[in-house]
Amino acid sequence: MTRAGLTPAVLTQTAAAIADTEGYDAVTVAAVARRLGVQPASLYSHVSGREDLLGRLHRRALDDLATRLADQLAGRSGRAALAGLAAAHRTLAHDHPGLWEALQRPASASTVASDGAARVAALVLASLHAYGLPPDEQVHAARLLGSVVNGLVTLGRAGALAHRTPSTDETWERSLDALHRALTTWKAVS
Repeated sequence: MTRAGLTPAVLTQTAAAIADTEGYDAVTVAAVARRLGVQPASLYSHVSGREDLLGRLHRRALDDLATRLADQLAGRSGRAALAGLAAAHRTLAHDHPGLWEALQRPASASTVASDGAARVAALVLASLHAYGLPPDEQVHAARLLGSVVNGLVTLGRAGALAHRTPSTDETWERSLDALHRALTTWKAVS
């Protein structure tokens, strides 16, 4: 018999709250149980263990990012789409650092196959549409874009960009300008 009020969604929400306040590595079945005021054994009818819980957290992060990307990319293309993509990642990292951290971890097969992962991939590729890249080059361009965005978010969260001028925002703008130029002149390798 399951305890009233305990659902996979409640456990995922609690895991996300722990990740945001204490860090991704603090998410355990015991920590979620403690936060909910129940015994860890009470959770095993809803999750199979820590890896299952972290997979759910990762899928929630993808769903959140997909929603933010859809909002930021609506009606935008080219350089404006790059800015929207960056804004979606930056706000997720700011608003939910634990979810952001989940996105930096390897994804399980079920996470890779999730609707959230498919939505994020489709939205990232859509952000590149205006550049007219051949299909074989789109994944390379998406990886470049992801590397720059993730690198700047990670460095910014660590405080590594705040120790000198120019401002972090200016670095973002310059980086997006450079990506825009690179994507505009992208040539397929023959």
